[in-house]
Amino acid sequence: MDREHLQRLAGRFSRRLHAYAQAHHILVIHCAPGTRKHEVAEQYLPQDPTFEGLFLISVAKAPALVWEVTKTKTGAPHLTRKQPWPYINHYHFHLIDKDWGHITIKISGHPPFGVQPMLNGHEWVDRHARRHAISAEKEGNCFVGGSFQALDQLAETLREPHAIGRLTEVCDRWIYSSCLCFALDLDEQARSRFRYRYSCYQLEYSRNLVFRRGTTLDQVYPQCQ
Repeated sequence: MDREHLQRLAGRFSRRLHAYAQAHHILVIHCAPGTRKHEVAEQYLPQDPTFEGLFLISVAKAPALVWEVTKTKTGAPHLTRKQPWPYINHYHFHLIDKDWGHITIKISGHPPFGVQPMLNGHEWVDRHARRHAISAEKEGNCFVGGSFQALDQLAETLREPHAIGRLTEVCDRWIYSSCLCFALDLDEQARSRFRYRYSCYQLEYSRNLVFRRGTTLDQVYPQCQ
């Protein structure tokens, strides 16, 4: 465990990813600061309704936890967090999941390969409504027609305790097979017992408000309660 080894892991991640994307004809887009990656991805959504899997990778720089390795007097490695967090490449994997539709998994290109899955509950409700022949009319991220009572009942099932298992299942299904594998292949994952633990954060999408500063959001939010 040393600085050179960690740097090689980051370089290997990038090389493997670009080689895989080229071999499988998957577009890799390097985005400028401020680019809304999800909106860019919507331009490349697969038209085949049966498609499932990875269809686009977007790359952008953002701050991330990166380990600094130093040696103690005994020669043992000592890990510290680089401060402030450096700006490094993050890779946004845009995938189509059979249950959740368009999901995005953002992963840091440097160890410890921090990951952030992004899912849309409305996509889940829409797909399951169609499977159960529930009338639903969706415009963007909003239901504008259909059987609202049935849609509400379907959405409520995501609040049940077993819904946590659904979230873990979809994260595990794609993270280890389609994202982390560029840093650690499946054999290395098994040998190192590398696993993620998840926390859940809820975000709401607004059509008419875009907050670029947290202080502005803090001023508006109490007035809306």
